[in-house]
Amino acid sequence: MNPNLEIDKIDREIISILMDDAKTPYSEIAKRIVVSGGTVHVRMKKLEHMGIIQGSTLVINTAKLGYGLTAYLGVYLNRGGVYNQVIVELEQIPQVVEAHYTTGVYSIFLKLICRNTKDLRDVLNDKIQTIEGVQRTETILSLEESIKRPVQFGS
Repeated sequence: MNPNLEIDKIDREIISILMDDAKTPYSEIAKRIVVSGGTVHVRMKKLEHMGIIQGSTLVINTAKLGYGLTAYLGVYLNRGGVYNQVIVELEQIPQVVEAHYTTGVYSIFLKLICRNTKDLRDVLNDKIQTIEGVQRTETILSLEESIKRPVQFGS
């Protein structure tokens, strides 16, 4: 492997700092890990090129914006061959924020963020359950999110 495409302790430290706060300036990262700002910049470009870092995200408190209900939805498909068409339809539903193709009981496992139970019911009845290929669904309501963090990895 090309040594420029391997990650080391410095790369891991940069990633760790940015996982805590993606807005940390390169100069601050450099001071904290005792390298130059240019080193941080070059390392970030390398990590992006490798596909390890893929942009950054804002963390939004959806409840404060009026979306106070988080639900998880297990989707049973008529057959596996309809997965791609179902995903295309699910992408059109704003309340669907995550979709996972899974093994086990469900074919697809979704995370939905809705305003309230009426909003959830409307999404289920009028959108998801009317998609061709969806056999049935099971809904799990989240009462509280207790842990949400990026993956922790050793050095």
